[in-house]
This record gives sequence, C-alpha cells and structure tokens, in this order.
Amino acid sequence: MNKRQFLKTAATASVAAFVSRSLFGQWKSPPKTFTYKTADGCDMKADVYNSDSSHKKAVILWIHGGALIAGSRVGPPEWLDPDGRFVVVSIDYRLAPETKLPSIVQDLQDAYRWVHQQGQELGIDLEKVAVAGLSAGGYSTLMTGFSTRPRPKVLLSLSGYGDITAPWYSRPDPFYLRQPIITKEQAYQSIGTRCVTASQKGDHRWDFYLYCRQKGIWPKEVAGHDPDSESKWFDAYCPVRNVSASFPATVLIHGTADTDVPFEESVGMESKLSQYKVRHEFLRVPGGSHCLGDDPPSVKVPIFKQAMEFVRLQLS
Repeated sequence: MNKRQFLKTAATASVAAFVSRSLFGQWKSPPKTFTYKTADGCDMKADVYNSDSSHKKAVILWIHGGALIAGSRVGPPEWLDPDGRFVVVSIDYRLAPETKLPSIVQDLQDAYRWVHQQGQELGIDLEKVAVAGLSAGGYSTLMTGFSTRPRPKVLLSLSGYGDITAPWYSRPDPFYLRQPIITKEQAYQSIGTRCVTASQKGDHRWDFYLYCRQKGIWPKEVAGHDPDSESKWFDAYCPVRNVSASFPATVLIHGTADTDVPFEESVGMESKLSQYKVRHEFLRVPGGSHCLGDDPPSVKVPIFKQAMEFVRLQLS
C-alpha cells in the first residue's frame, strides 16, 4: 500500500460517506443548516435532516470522526435513518490541535444544549434523544453519556474508545510506524493557528494525525496535557472512568481487526457497562475493519440494522 492509498484508507472522516453510499444511497432531501454557536471566530453549524415542526420525532445527534483533528459534518451515514423516522442532526465542532480537548467537549455540550433549545422548531421529541458517532465521534458520543444533562436516552458508538491515555494512543503505534514516516515539519505544515471546524478538500491535516500516532503524542497534542505525568487531569475526558448506573443505554460496534482503534477499547467499555448493569449491546464483528469501512455490505448491513433496532427500542 503506498502513502496515497493509505491516507485514503485511514481517513475515517470519509468512512461515514462511504458506508452511506454502500448501503442506502444519498439522503432523500437536503438538510436545513443552522449556526448553533460562534467561538474564536468560527461559526459551528448543524445540518438537520427530516425536520418537520408539525410532527415530533425522536432525534439522533451525529458526531463525525477524524481523530478530533479532521473530518466534516457533511454526509452522515444514511444507515442511521433509512426510513425517515428520526430527525438527524450532524454537527461541526472545533478541531485539534488548534483547539484543545476541553473546548471541543464544550462544543459538543453546546450542540446538545442547542438541540434541546430548538426542539420545538425542529420537530424534536426531547424525551427521545440519541447520540451516535464513529471513531473519535464514537469517543465523543460516549463522552455525552456522562457530561450532558439531561442524559441522552441511548448512545451508539462505532469503533469508539473510552480511554485516551492508553498505550495505543500515548505510545508510538506499530501499525502506523509501518506507513511512510511523517516528519515534524510536514506535520506542522498541515495545520495552522486559527480555529478550524472541518477538513477542506486538498488539505493535509491527516499528516498531523499520522505524525501523532507515529510518535505516540496524540493525547499531548489534542489535550495539551501529558497522560504520564497528569493522569488525573484526564479523568474527566475518559468515558471508561465515568460509567455509572445512570449511564445511558449503549450499543457498541467494533471490528476485531480494527488497526486504528483497538477492539479492546470497546471490550473495556462493555466491561464497565456490565459492571454497572447499564443496558447495552456489544456487536463484535469478527475480522471487521475500522468503522467497518473495508467490510462488504453483507457484513455491514445486518450489523447496522441490529444496532439501529437497539436504538429504536430505547426510544420507543
């Protein structure tokens, strides 16, 4: 695999769109776009699908992936709602490393708050709120399980993670070290100093992510703190450390052959959910890839359908 092919494969921000096209085609109608927040000179937008103020529906707040460094709200996967049963809200948030983790989490909380504030206008049943995301969006989804009020009814995490200080993120990664080495100069040329809310066509933000994984410095660069010397600081940003009996019902999806986020991350979350007797379902995908992006429809379709049945049941 050459570097160009690798970057295409690794770009989890595009996985959602890939899966969407593979399963259900395009959304039936374009979204309504709103600005839910402005900070640091950046407008953060929300795309709202299937909204009808005359008819209340459950809502799914979708959080895109991209390691909190790249990605875009555009094109949430249609497997979330192939039948138009839900309002789907896909959001921007400020990206790292220009913006650090506490402010990114604040954006997620503000987007969640905005959904509740605009519920009547958007045709949302505020008793039926789900949050879903893939990869870093799966991590962010799990964060909402304890850092938002009122808590969501149900969470869906696809290739997500609960611990951002573990060796897979805080030490050089063997898989990424087999890829072309990104120099420090390349990495820092790919980012800037001003607020960014989405990857742009032709940018090289993924170079910065690859550099972080090859050096094992993602937590330092994204959070601005050292997990080795400041482990306690990370308590508030590791979902696995914050599971309790009041954590929302959760469905986890993870491929056993995920080379980006270890399968064990969902194993750890499932263990905590079981410990606290939280209603949950863990959909293990034998040989499955990151976000199931490389898996055939024969694998993805039933998994996503099963996950969404769990979500619907919790929102019924």
